[in-house]
This record gives sequence, C-alpha cells and structure tokens, in this order.
Amino acid sequence: MDRKRGRVTLPSESNFLEETKEMLDRLGADALRDSDGTKLDAATKALDAKIYETYFVSRGHNEFAKEHMEECQQLYLMSKRALATADQVELSFMDGYYDEQVAPDYVHDVKRWWEVIDRTADQVVLAEDWDVRQEENQVVVRNAVPFHEYTVSFLVYAVWDPTQMYNHITNDWGDVPHDIPFDVRYANSDTFAKEYLKQWLIDNPNVDVVRFTTFFYHFTLVFNSEAKEKFVDWFGYGATVSVKALEEFEAEYGYALRPEDIVDNGYYNSTFRVPTKPYLDYMDFIQRFVAEKAAELVKLVHDAGREAMMFLGDNWIGTEPYGPYFEQIGLDAVVGSVGGSVGCGVTLRLISEIPHVKYTEGRFLPYFFPTAFYEGNDPSIEAQVNWLRSRRAIMRKPVDRIGYGGYLSLAYKFPKFIDYIAGVADEFRLLYDNIGGSRPYAGIRVGILNCWGKLRSWQTFMVAHALWYKQIYSYLGVLECLSGAAVDVSFISFEDLTEETLDSLDVIINVGDAETAFSGGRRWGEEEIVSAVRAWVYSGGGFVGIGEPSAYEKGGRFFQLAEIMGVDKELGFTLSTDKYFKTQMEQHFITEDRTEAFDFGESMKNVYALDQDTEIIEYSDNEVHIASHAYGKGRGVYIAGLPYSFENTRLLMRSLYYAAGKEQEWERWNVTNMYCEVNVYPEKNKYAILNNSGEAQKTWFYDGDGAKEELTLNGGEILWREM
Repeated sequence: MDRKRGRVTLPSESNFLEETKEMLDRLGADALRDSDGTKLDAATKALDAKIYETYFVSRGHNEFAKEHMEECQQLYLMSKRALATADQVELSFMDGYYDEQVAPDYVHDVKRWWEVIDRTADQVVLAEDWDVRQEENQVVVRNAVPFHEYTVSFLVYAVWDPTQMYNHITNDWGDVPHDIPFDVRYANSDTFAKEYLKQWLIDNPNVDVVRFTTFFYHFTLVFNSEAKEKFVDWFGYGATVSVKALEEFEAEYGYALRPEDIVDNGYYNSTFRVPTKPYLDYMDFIQRFVAEKAAELVKLVHDAGREAMMFLGDNWIGTEPYGPYFEQIGLDAVVGSVGGSVGCGVTLRLISEIPHVKYTEGRFLPYFFPTAFYEGNDPSIEAQVNWLRSRRAIMRKPVDRIGYGGYLSLAYKFPKFIDYIAGVADEFRLLYDNIGGSRPYAGIRVGILNCWGKLRSWQTFMVAHALWYKQIYSYLGVLECLSGAAVDVSFISFEDLTEETLDSLDVIINVGDAETAFSGGRRWGEEEIVSAVRAWVYSGGGFVGIGEPSAYEKGGRFFQLAEIMGVDKELGFTLSTDKYFKTQMEQHFITEDRTEAFDFGESMKNVYALDQDTEIIEYSDNEVHIASHAYGKGRGVYIAGLPYSFENTRLLMRSLYYAAGKEQEWERWNVTNMYCEVNVYPEKNKYAILNNSGEAQKTWFYDGDGAKEELTLNGGEILWREM
C-alpha cells in the first residue's frame, strides 16, 4: 500500500466538493463518510474514495413509526421515592423525566406490567392497593405505612431517540423532526426494517460500506426534565424491554421477569452492579435475538455486494463484540470512538481486539463539532494528547484504519489542526506497515478478574461518555496503563477460575470498589472461588489487588485475600486490636526508580498490615498504600489506587514483575525512562523504542540480552530497529 494514501476515513458533507478533494489529498484518505446531521451528495460519492453511509435501522423512519406507535421501543423507569405521611401516598412518576423523550405506556395493563414497591419494607404492594390517574401521571397508593417510602416501576414508550436528541440539542437543529425508535421484535417493524434496507441498497448504488449505527437497541440513556442526561449506562439493556420481549422471555425460560429485575432499586443493573441470574439470563436472551436479526440485515448487504460495518455505540446493545453470538452476525468491520476521558488507549484496544471481523476502525477525537471547533480554541492540543496516548495501544494491537467524524467544513477552518492530523495519518500508515498482523513480545501474562470477564474486555469502568468521575478514574488508570504495556492481557470472570485458565497467567489483577462487579462483591463469599485463587498463588502465581480487591466482609476479614496481600481494611470492628506493623521499607523493587510523589487518586483509607512479614512499601497518614507479601511460592501486591500517569504505569509494571517473581527479567527489552517504552515484534524481526511525551527524553535501553545503551529521543519520536 502507498504510505501516502490509505487507511484513513474522513467525514464530508454536501456542497463541499473542492475542499473535500483537497482534504483527501492532504491526509491521504481513501474513504469518505457522512455523520449524524450531514449527507453526502452525488458529486462527493463520485470521488475516488470508498463511500461509507450511515444507516439507522430503528430510527429515522418517522412516517412508519407514527403509523405503528404500538411498536415503539420501551423502557422500565422508576419513580422518585415518595414518603407516606398517612395511609395514602401519591407518586408523580414522570416527575424528573423529559416528556419529549418518554411517554407512559397506558396501552398495556398497568396492573400486570407495573410494580409498586414499599422500599422501606422491601415489599411489593398488592395491585388492588394502588391505582393510576392517567391525566396527572400519578399512582395513588392506599393502605400505605406512614413514613415508609414508595416507588412505582412503570413502562414508557421511548418517543425520541436519545442520540439524535443529544445531537439535536448540542447542534441546535431546530425544526428537525424527532426520530422515533421502533422495535423489530414486532412483526411490522421487523418486516419494514428488512424491506426498507433492500430498497435503500437499490437506491444507493454508490455506497460501498453500510455503516450500521448501530442495529436495534440504544444503550440506556434517559434525560431529566431539563433535557440533560439523567441516567446513562453505556452497557445498559434498559432500552431493550418491551411487553413482547417479557412475554417471550417467560415462554422460553419458564419464569417471568419482574419490573424490579430491570429497575434494580433504581440502579438499573448498572455495569458496576454484581449481576443477578435473571439479569444475566435476560442479557443472553437479548444477545441471541440481536445476533439473529442483525445477521439477516448483514446478509442483505452482502447479497447486494456491499460491506457491512457496525458502529460500536448508539444502538449497539445486544451485539456484544466479545460475546458468544457476535460471530453469527457476519460483519465485515467495526468502527468505534477512540479517546475522551474514558481513556485513549483503553478505547483503542476495545476496538482493535474485536474478533470475527475483517477490519477495525478507530474514530479519533475531537469530533468536528462546535464543542471543540470554536473561535479561540486550538483543537490540535486535544488531538495531540489523544494521539500520543492512543499510539501506545496501537503499538500493541493496531486498529486497521483511523478516521474522524462531524462537519469537515468546520475543521477545515482550523489549518493548524489539519496539519497535525495529516501528520498523524502518515505516522499511522507507517506504524501499520511495520507491525500490522504481528504479535508483540510480552514479558508478563495478566488476567483482569471481575464479574464480567471476557464479555467486557477493555470496557471496565466506563461511565457515560466524555464525563469525568472521581470514583472511577483511578481504576480506569489500570487498564490505560496496560493498554500500551508489553503484557498480554485477558479478562476473566469468576467462572473462568479453572486450572486451564490459571495456568495461562502469571498475575491476576483484581481492582475496584467493594460490592461492585469489578471487585467482585458477594462472589468473594463463595469458598470455591477464594480457595482456587489461594491455591494458585500458593503454587507460584502472582496477585495484584488495587482499591478494595476481594472485598467482602466475612469470617473476620474484609479483604478475603488479605493473607495473600498482607493487608486488610479496618472497618471499625478491630479497632481494639493493636496494629504494630507500620515501618516502611527503605528500598523495594516496586518503587526503585520512583522520582515523583505517589498519586493514589482517591486512594483507600484505613488499610493496615497484618503482620511483620508484610513488606510495607508506602506508609503515610497512619495507613498502608503499597505493600507486598509472600504466600507460599507466590506473591501478592496491594496498591491503594492507580490513576493513569507515566509514573503509575511504571509502578504497575514493576508490581506485576514482582508479583510474578520475574524481577530478574526487568532489564530485558526495557528502558529506564518512564516516558519511554519498548515494543518488540519477533515475527517482523523489528523492535521500536518510543517516546510517549511531547518533549525530548534521554534513556538507557536494555535489549533482549540485557545489553545497555544510552539513547536520546525527540518528542513523540519512535526509533525503529531491526533485531
């Protein structure tokens, strides 16, 4: 492939032909796409480029949707808690919800499909003790217990697609109609989706790639009465619910789901929740349905001689690229967004590791929207940070293509930005030519242990989109550190703790807050799980716990693997037991080359050493923040928190090598400067030393035999060498 052209997709729009030609040439792009809010005209589609066109399966067809409102998509929502001060209480269940997005379902029997709960007593209120006032959108509860709190879980119709709503408001689209989403589980909608696609393929002969955005069900995104995000879970299955789905689930599984199985005390089965069996059953039920129906649409695309691409976002729920049914869909490609506060390297690896497709594509930020491209702002700054952090992950497993989205006419007004991304395009093509398709060397094999396992590969700890959360940035840092590190990473669930899986690992990492799906919550109360991990570490495995690992109060311990890490967390129950072990070690392999103050993010309070054998590596404020401990032939390491940084990447890598008992291999294919990294590609007979910072860096480099060499790399430079 010509290094000056290819592997880059640009957005375009109508009446922007000459500028589009110029941009194709400047960036060496070989594909053009439309975006939500733009269209490609005939002249643009006739250019020498592969043409992607956005295709919405279950939105953007209002003429049909309005004729079949009974097939509109649905959600279960929970009302605010209402305090009963007498024996009757009124629940204004639409209070706090945006009535342009959702409307109560009065079509189906509310007594069958809705559920009123006394949250104080945790009891379902009998159907005869409540009624609905439709005019006021109220539920009236009789025989209430004074000073108990009550909620109603109620069905609504989703009458405005949430992504179009977000874009509509963000870009001030004014009179543009609100897209009404419909549900292909119903016969009319299913037939319409297939027949419309058949005709669309005939009417759009110049489209090479049908970019499904995505298929049927949006991730859970509900707006408040101020048209701002109220609840958003990128993994949420809340928008897959319908009366028909609930009926078919009961017929197949032999039991009925309650509304509470969906609203989950108002947590809505957030990805942080340890999943229940009914919810896991429901997810599997939806995934099989989505795979079957999506495969039918993909076949139509293939029969028309086109490629089918899926956007990993918007209506992606049920596709689960790392799930057991994804291969059945038969997609050619997946494209997803790279960057944002959720982690550039993490989102890159999320896309690039997806199996069963011919190619993957990363859509880089910033999006060409007015939120970044406005007078006085320099979007090239965001682009540079995004690229350098994403590039670390590309060095481990590249996507096959990169691209951008939004309004090209907007970005065109920022020449400095265009110059920068032109350089990015050239560098990406060079990287891909050097490493594409090869497996890089890894010094450590790591398994990330949580309740989701492989299903959520590279997806842990994402919340909303482009939003910062104090509670997660530390733990997201672990994955961001690993995304570009010379380690093999796999994601394992508690069901995966088999001899075969454990034998394939050097270190297990368990990271997260207590009671969450990522730490494991109640799963650590299962003796088979605790025993399996203990036995593996005792026989020589390594365990790294971060935050509240293995946290579940039982048997006089909060950290169920406390004896492995050498530390536990004080809950107040053992304050009467003296803690004598507080002496910090003067030197330790894990912190040997530390040059800056420790950053544990939100950290973890009240962690203490169990005995004199615990190696206390960092002790301050009367608590332990880093420790290690021998356990049989293996080792455990504890870290209080780990937001992403160059320093913390170094700290994590040293912890992994120490836990695995591989300190002697540290000075092999490595560097002494934390801003630099080494990647080795045995199949290509090449290796690369890269500077991840924007400034020049001096470092000592160790080759595969441990030979030492001093090097200086310019800002962002990659030094390529033959082995």
